Amino acid sequence: MELKQLPKIALGAWAWGNDGTFGSDLSAADLKPVFDAAMNASLNLWDTAFAYGMGASEKVLGEFLKNYPRDSYFISDKFTPQCADPNAANAVIDMFENSAKLLGVDTMDIYWIHNPIGAPQWIRKLIPLAKANKIGRIGLSNHNLAEIKEAAAILEADGLKVAAIQNHYSLLNRSSEASGILDYCKENGITFFSYMVLEQGALSGKYDTKHPFPATSDRGKVYNPMLPQLEKLTAGLKEIADKHGVSVAQVPIAWAIAKGTLPIIGVTKVYQVEDALRAAALNLTDEEIKTMEQLANDMSLNVIRYWEKEMK
Repeated sequence: MELKQLPKIALGAWAWGNDGTFGSDLSAADLKPVFDAAMNASLNLWDTAFAYGMGASEKVLGEFLKNYPRDSYFISDKFTPQCADPNAANAVIDMFENSAKLLGVDTMDIYWIHNPIGAPQWIRKLIPLAKANKIGRIGLSNHNLAEIKEAAAILEADGLKVAAIQNHYSLLNRSSEASGILDYCKENGITFFSYMVLEQGALSGKYDTKHPFPATSDRGKVYNPMLPQLEKLTAGLKEIADKHGVSVAQVPIAWAIAKGTLPIIGVTKVYQVEDALRAAALNLTDEEIKTMEQLANDMSLNVIRYWEKEMK
């Protein structure tokens, strides 16, 4: 596959799977204006996975994409070990083909091993797809530095390479930076995708103790108890946002870009697409970045989620 330059920001369709994480029930009619706004703004890198609603996210996205030429968008999809048939001889190929069918495509611009459960067998089983020109870039998500280097060595032996890393990276979780993963990516020409930059909305400025997350959602259970502390951080983010005349949500996104990463921003509303677009053009000063990071460090909050680990 021809490798085209990626946009500065990817748009995440995790919530489109309606799997309970976000506490909402989104229909295709709700999401179509969001998709249209993004494509009109040339934000055309879409991140999804079969695991997001067991194909629900991919199916909705595929319905929207079918009226667009294949070279007008990028697809970032994932092989999730926990969703694979453990008895299948070709579990990676099976999931790839199923996801491709739901999306209405033959190839994936980026295809990820979603997590290191069962590693490194899955990266070996991905190689035939890459050699068949079905995958543009090979990615690893939720892998630590040792796991990344192990996979890189396996691919290198077959003339391939790790092209992308996707980990939880935000003002509140910088373990991929502290562990040396960001530096490793820069040294090896690997694109680092930062997910949960806004901590599922906790750093968007939309939520506080008076306006909590839906109590029954996964994110509500995690972040609502933290809101009293997070209010200090979001107040600091608002000061910076006000100086630039932007919304609070745009500031952590701009921070992630300034750190040399490609943030994945979940979108379920048109204004979130607009925030992402404006954040890509926002330039923060070194002093603002330092202030934001110090405020976040002062929180001492653990936002590592149940499917993750701290990168060491």
